[in-house]
Amino acid sequence: MLSLILAALFWVVLHLGAAGPLRPALVARLGEGGYRGLFAGLSAVGLIWLVLAYRGAPYVALWPPAPFAVAAVLVFAGFLLLAYSLGPTNPTQVASERLGQGGLQVAGITRITRHPMLWAFTLWALAHLLVNGHVAGLLLFGAILVTALNGMVSIDRKRAASLGAAWDDFARRTSRLPFAAILAGRGELHPGELASWRLGLGVALFVAALWLHGFL
Repeated sequence: MLSLILAALFWVVLHLGAAGPLRPALVARLGEGGYRGLFAGLSAVGLIWLVLAYRGAPYVALWPPAPFAVAAVLVFAGFLLLAYSLGPTNPTQVASERLGQGGLQVAGITRITRHPMLWAFTLWALAHLLVNGHVAGLLLFGAILVTALNGMVSIDRKRAASLGAAWDDFARRTSRLPFAAILAGRGELHPGELASWRLGLGVALFVAALWLHGFL
């Protein structure tokens, strides 16, 4: 269990520290490309460490697991968000700061949330946290959940600093929380902008995950 605790701490500190307050100093020393390469490498190491430590951790129950149907709904929604997040037009994606030139378009999935990929990770982690009511699950899925939620705040802060007024307008017309801007009257839902092939991709990913879940 100690290895999993250390792996979870490493993951959280890396994403809250190196991707947060320490980022400017690291970029100044390594350059943007060097920083991103280092961060990606350390993230891969952290993820592998988490998985291996989780597999070797003892079972210590904390709460009764939630019904599988609850997790399935959350994971399905997560795969849909993941499918719609893939693309070059969302300014919250990695290396998308250049999209601020000439304004930021609000269309498709960004009308629902400006952080579709991080919400996909959030829902995935939450689903697995609910159905794995033990200490090891809390450490693994809790670490991923914390960093996904923090990532939304961190990205918004970075984009506000780099894109200025263009980001302020984009943020006003969108929301972190899915559908919040629409419910508040700051945005509109246009279902026609949500490509049907992405819906099919999300369904296919969900079915594949169910099929491979036991093996994985």
